[in-house]
Amino acid sequence: MQVINATTFRQNLFQTLEQTVRYNEPIHITGKEGTAVLMSESDYNDLMATIELCAVPGIQKKIVDGLNTSTEDCLSADEVEW
Repeated sequence: MQVINATTFRQNLFQTLEQTVRYNEPIHITGKEGTAVLMSESDYNDLMATIELCAVPGIQKKIVDGLNTSTEDCLSADEVEW
């Protein structure tokens, strides 16, 4: 993750925003009162979706179980009961 100070960020605002969006590279911005992280909206949305999923009771176990299931043991779309 790239680290820049607030003055440099301010001087290169547009370029830094474009880089963050184009390459999905978070930027760590340091200032006198603390630090902040700039990330693309796409990365932010993915992070929030992950947090929401992790809040569902039992979902983490189901995801791990699914990752450990062979494709031969999976149902086809025709077999799934919606």
